[in-house]
Amino acid sequence: MSDAAREQAIREAQAVAEEAANAMYEQDRASRSLGMKLVEIRPGYACLKMKVREDMVNGHNLCHGGLIFTLADSAFAFACNSYNIVTVASGGSIDFLLPGSLGDELTAIAQEQSRSRRTGVYDVAVTNQSGARVALFRGRSHQFEGRAVSQKNR
Repeated sequence: MSDAAREQAIREAQAVAEEAANAMYEQDRASRSLGMKLVEIRPGYACLKMKVREDMVNGHNLCHGGLIFTLADSAFAFACNSYNIVTVASGGSIDFLLPGSLGDELTAIAQEQSRSRRTGVYDVAVTNQSGARVALFRGRSHQFEGRAVSQKNR
C-alpha cells in the first residue's frame, strides 16, 4: 500500500469514527445527563470527561463508584463502536485506586487492546484533573451486524 493510500485509509477510518461517535452521543441520554463530554475519538480510542457534581457523591462525600464505572464504561462504548459496527459490552471490571471528590474533573481514556471478528478487549484509565489514576477498567466487547450510522447516510 502506498503512503498516499495509507493516509487516505487513515482519514476515512477517522471520519467513520467521528460520524459513529456523534450519532451515538446524540442518542446517549445517560452519558449526556451525567455531563459527560466526548473530547476525542479515533478508531479503537475514546476520551471522555465528567465533572463530579453534588448529586454524584455518596455518604462519604466521595464520587460514587458506580458513576466512575459509568464514565469508564461510556468511554469503552465509544471506543469499541468507533468502527461503526454495533458493539455492546459482554463484561467489564474495575479497580478503584483513589477516590474521586466533589468538583474533580475525571477523564476516561479507552484504548483497544485486542479486536477480532466479533470480540474485543479495551482498557480504560480514569484520572483526575491532576493526572492521578482514580480507576482502571477492562471491558470485553461483542459485535453485531448493525451500524450506528447507516451506509446510505454516509
